[in-house]
Amino acid sequence: MRRVMGLIALLLSMPATAQTKVEAKTATLDFSYTYPATAARVAPLRRWLEADRAWLRTRTAKMAAADRREAAKSDFPFHRHDATREWKVVTETPRLLSLSGETYRFTGGAHGNTVLEPLVWDKTKARRVDPRAMFESPAAMQRVFGAGWCAWLKGERRRRLGSDPGAGDIFPCPPVSDLTVLLGSSDRRAIDRIGLVAGQYVAGSYAEGMYEMTVPVTPAVLAIVRPEWRKAFATK
Repeated sequence: MRRVMGLIALLLSMPATAQTKVEAKTATLDFSYTYPATAARVAPLRRWLEADRAWLRTRTAKMAAADRREAAKSDFPFHRHDATREWKVVTETPRLLSLSGETYRFTGGAHGNTVLEPLVWDKTKARRVDPRAMFESPAAMQRVFGAGWCAWLKGERRRRLGSDPGAGDIFPCPPVSDLTVLLGSSDRRAIDRIGLVAGQYVAGSYAEGMYEMTVPVTPAVLAIVRPEWRKAFATK
């Protein structure tokens, strides 16, 4: 999976920490689930992660076993499935713990697929929060981030492809509502930068990988943060 500097810059805001990692290997499935010690120390968040791990392992094991049975019935070769989910700390501020979760799945096709998702924990209320819910609306996010995102994406795709995609390109610039939103911080005091991530096939072909752009929190961004969250953000 190809990466650019956006998400790397976000993740470098936190030092590496010890991890909790569970691995299991059977005839049908290679499974791995990892989360950082920072998250493990928050008891309700740890319980959620453990439940998520159990759900993912059960679901992927059932799918792999079913695929193996179907392959046997059809006299096709079976390829063992892979299921990996790893949570990493993007940043931690006095109020919020921001994680990114990367899930890789291989189910026997030409290649596996990777999905990136956010997990934001509100320490003051002991609950998970959708980062999008911290902003006024999808329309407001599109208004503030959309033009810059599309301009950056156009240039980055040209750089990766070596030329303009051309008139026949099937990947228009995706709206912000289709992107993964990660909350980051340069000083661990407040959220002052935001990662916008287009996953595989969202903005380009599989070979292009993910597209990840980091933007600072500006007055325009701060203006669309809901009032109840505004003190958790700061302009950079």
